[in-house]
Amino acid sequence: MLYTALLLGLMGSLHCVGMCGPIAFMLPLDRGNRLKMFSQVFVYHFGRIAAYALMGLAFGFFGKGLYVFGVQQNLSIFIGILMILTIIIPQKIFNKYRLTQPIYKVISKIKGGLGKALQKKTADTFLTIGFLNGFLPCGLVYMALFAAIAMASPLEGSLYMALFGVGTIPLMTSAAFLGGVLKTPVRKRIRQLIPIFVVLVGILFILRGLGLGIPYVSPAPVGEVVTAEIECHEP
Repeated sequence: MLYTALLLGLMGSLHCVGMCGPIAFMLPLDRGNRLKMFSQVFVYHFGRIAAYALMGLAFGFFGKGLYVFGVQQNLSIFIGILMILTIIIPQKIFNKYRLTQPIYKVISKIKGGLGKALQKKTADTFLTIGFLNGFLPCGLVYMALFAAIAMASPLEGSLYMALFGVGTIPLMTSAAFLGGVLKTPVRKRIRQLIPIFVVLVGILFILRGLGLGIPYVSPAPVGEVVTAEIECHEP
């Protein structure tokens, strides 16, 4: 399921450009030195991916705790359903019940840190900007974090989020260098495809949890595989 992280990042990167693009546009790049400019953008992306990986590590630990209690299969199904529900439930419902209000209490602090970092051009500036950028609230990041929980492993959760970050690099780099490369109709079309792709990822996680014995998509639970092998070797 790790491949879905890269695809989610690639498909969702246009959304990322919409949310984080202004930060990428404002990066204090040294445009007079192309090599230095590329290195600055690389450090910025490294900071973002480090933040994603750190969150993936934490959520992976949480998923591992649930796995210890023997609920990994059900957890995968639950995460898949949750992904789908976040797409089909109107945004106004979330706003009505203020389900995301606690998250926005930390935004002002993050933005304050970003504002200070954007005014500097020191060696660590781009790492700081990227790292803080990674913690800004984002619907696509939430989807990826749901998946990181379902990995039920700190290492795989961290890797999942890192791959998600890698998937966002192409368009985010274009935003930093060119200020946007896609025309409005193309952006609109891709934005319309993002919810469909998230639903498909959710379905994949549901299938994974069902353990239907489909290789790479819905592998059978380990216990069933072991039992089948024992039966095959019985005289």
